[in-house]
Order: sequence, then C-alpha cells, then structure tokens
Amino acid sequence: MTIKTQQWQSLWVNVNLATMTEGGTGYGIIEQGALAVSGDKIAWLGPQADLPAYDPAQVEVIDGQGQWLTPGLIDCHTHLVYGGNRANEFEMRLQGASYEEIANAGGGIVSTVAATRKASEQELFASALPRLTALHQQGVTTVEIKSGYGLDVENEIKMLKVAGLLAEALPVTVRRTFLGAHALPVEYKGRADEYIELVCGQMMPKIAKDKLADAVDVFCEGIGFSLEQTRRVFDSAKAHQLPVKVHAEQLSDLGGTELAADYQALSSDHLEFLSEAGVKAMAKAGMAAVLLPGAFYFLRESQLPPIALLRKHKVAMAIASDANPGSSPINSIQLMLHMACTLFRLTPAEALAGVTCFGAKALGLAHEKGQLAPGYDADFALWNISQPAELSYQFGVNPLTALVRSGVKVIG
Repeated sequence: MTIKTQQWQSLWVNVNLATMTEGGTGYGIIEQGALAVSGDKIAWLGPQADLPAYDPAQVEVIDGQGQWLTPGLIDCHTHLVYGGNRANEFEMRLQGASYEEIANAGGGIVSTVAATRKASEQELFASALPRLTALHQQGVTTVEIKSGYGLDVENEIKMLKVAGLLAEALPVTVRRTFLGAHALPVEYKGRADEYIELVCGQMMPKIAKDKLADAVDVFCEGIGFSLEQTRRVFDSAKAHQLPVKVHAEQLSDLGGTELAADYQALSSDHLEFLSEAGVKAMAKAGMAAVLLPGAFYFLRESQLPPIALLRKHKVAMAIASDANPGSSPINSIQLMLHMACTLFRLTPAEALAGVTCFGAKALGLAHEKGQLAPGYDADFALWNISQPAELSYQFGVNPLTALVRSGVKVIG
C-alpha cells in the first residue's frame, strides 16, 4: 500500500507559532509546531508531532531552531508618499512657535502639499522607498498608503501611481487609499463645498476608472471636512463601488465614526475623542478601530482613545504607524507595538493582533491576511525571541531573522 504524501513546496519545522487567529485566545500559540506552504498559501500547520506524511526529497524543509513564527506584520494606516519634510517646523515648535505662527510662515500641511506637487513621480518614489524599506525590514508584508498631499486631480493621481510603483519595487502588498478630502488646498480657501465637488466629480471617477485606489478616506474634523461634506464623499465612493474609512474623533467628537458606520466603513482612525455611541456604532457595523500611538506621542496629546469602551464592545483594535511628515514622522512598526502598550495600555497580545489580524480587518483583508491558518496567504515572519511579548517589550533591536511573503522567502 502506498501512503499519499503532501504536495508542499516548503515546510517550516521546529518553530513556535503565534497564529493570531481572530476570535482566538491571546496569541493562539502552538508550541513545537510546524507550518507548510503550497503555492502562495499556508497549506497546513499544527504541532510537529501531528505532521502528515511528506516526501522530504520533494519539499524544502527549513529548521526554525525553536524561534517564533507570526503572521507578516500589517501597517494599515500610512502616508508614506510625500514631498519634502517638516523638520524645520518641529524645531520651531520646540522653540515656542505657535501653530498659527508656523502656518503664517508657510508651514503645516500647506508646505507638504507644495513640495508634493513640485516633486516628480521619480522624486516621490525615491523619497518614499527608504520609508517602506524600513517597515519591510521590521517584518511588514502589507501596508496601506494614502494620497492626500496632492489635493488636485493631477497630483492625487501621481501619489497613487507612486504607491503602485512601490508595490513593484519591494515584496510588500500595498493597499492604496484615496484621501483627496484630507485638507482644503489654499486655492480653495473659503470654498470647501466646491473642493468637495472636485473630489467627487473629477478625482473620484478618474481614480476609480483606472483602479488606482482600494478605498476612500476623509478627514472628518473641525479643521478638516464637515459631516455633510464627508457624506458626499462617501456617497461618491459608494457609487464607484469603493469601500470607505475615516479619520475621525482625533480632536473632537464630531460624529464622523457614526456616519462612517452607516456606510459599513472598514475602519475609523485616531479616535481619541470617540464616544460610547460611536463605539457601539462601530461594533454594530463590524468596523476596526485604528489606533495611532505615533501621532499621539509626537503631538504630545493627553486624551487617550477609549480603550476600555472598545474592549467592552469587542471592537477590533488595529495599530498603525500613521507615518507622515507632520504628526508622525516615524517609520517603525516595532515602535508602534511598544507605544501601543506603554501609551495606550494595550496588552502585548492586543498590540500584536493590532498589526496582524486586526490590521488586515482594517484593510478589508481579514479572510486572506493577518493570521496563520490554512488557506491564508503565506505571509509570515520568523523572530529570534523567547516569547511573543518581546515584540512589544523591547525596542531598538530587530529580532527578525526571516520574512516570507506569498510563499517566497524575501528576508533571511
């Protein structure tokens, strides 16, 4: 009698697994485990003692030497593509300059928009590549990149095209988000409704037609766009069959999260001023809460997101870098894990879920990425650690020893 052997391309043995399965307990640990890959998917995983029969002559066997496997990390909220930088404003603020004084000196988002418009695709690509490389080398296999510093048809499209070029340059899955409603460009000062008409009437149709975006975002805030303006963008996105998400409740409780829930949004992001009504709306709509400790830290905020309410209503909490030039010039997912625990009081298991299964949920990828489970994409990281909590506990030493994306080892 012939024993049927598994048709795998690679098999990782002598590993401990933090499966991070949504709905599971803690890390979803399988000690002394193994994981098999077929094509670009995870084919099998479990205790190594339960391994099915396989032909070692036909399967590449990798010894993990007792290290830990996690899903590839996911940074679900970034603004990696932009021109220039705002280090001068950072220095001015620390010397006592007010927001108004910086704005009057041509600073703030206005300066980033000007630099981004001036830069070519090649220049934007060259400046963004090291940022994405830094995330990738820390175990990131999926990243979201927003537009929002072009604020006109030509330059919003340019930013999204550069995000696409980054996906070709590195073995990272890039999800592109159209954030035309990020801020009011100077040429539309006092004419926000007209600008929203440009976003909905000209930008959105072209971006949707050319499939340049996977989702649409709006900065719904007192210094951003109103609920009614946000609704108009969401209606346009819906008409073009694009899912939505929202920057909301960062500075005040305007109700943007509840509005987004009405549109079955993927996520609401920032959320320091989120009310319990907003939390309940998120829970009912199945939205993810994207927490951004880097911006909280860099802006020296004091209002914490309502972590206890999010836990109480079982809202998925994702963690992201918010990498951007003005409020979070930080390109480190490992620092975000650390800050999620030290600043927001998340447990290490909650923080790791925030950059794996719940990061995937925030991008609409919950059924293909962010977990170690059969049928999921074979995106995973091998870490030289003794327990998963080390990924949040220690910062400044990179314990990544191997990274696999779509079944192919890309680091290590």
